[in-house]
Amino acid sequence: MANISNYNSTIFPAIAVGNDVELATAQYKTLSTDDKLGLLWIAYTEIGRSITPAAPGAARLELAAGLLDQIKQMSYDEQLQTMRDLVEKRNTPVTRAYGVFTTNTKLGFWYVLAQLMDQKIVVPVPAGYQLSRDAKKAFETITLLEMSQQITVLRNAAAEMGVDPLF
Repeated sequence: MANISNYNSTIFPAIAVGNDVELATAQYKTLSTDDKLGLLWIAYTEIGRSITPAAPGAARLELAAGLLDQIKQMSYDEQLQTMRDLVEKRNTPVTRAYGVFTTNTKLGFWYVLAQLMDQKIVVPVPAGYQLSRDAKKAFETITLLEMSQQITVLRNAAAEMGVDPLF
């Protein structure tokens, strides 16, 4: 696989990183909250089939089941706000509960959440939704990575969310 850092040097020139995973993670971090959510949804639906064995296999999703059930009981507006709260690290009961999950459980949580969105059990992405220019570039960077690297970027994104209740 060719180094994608050169490909992206003109897209995100202020990001200095040592490898392709770091570059993709740094690009993701520069996005707005809604762009992060949109990119995660697209990534999980586009490359999610490959995440399936990595996430649920390594994750203890039974630990996340209660939180996912709680989210399913919310209105669409509350669900969207909860996802935004997770991304923005707002201190709420849901973000604190998420914060105690392992990184793999967090990855699996977002995988299941994307499935629930696809099934319209959780607030779906609006019809005709388009990623912003920067989110598209970040997604392109992710798609150029090897599968294990893609999963690492998604794991990095999931790990950054929520609030650790111990701090």
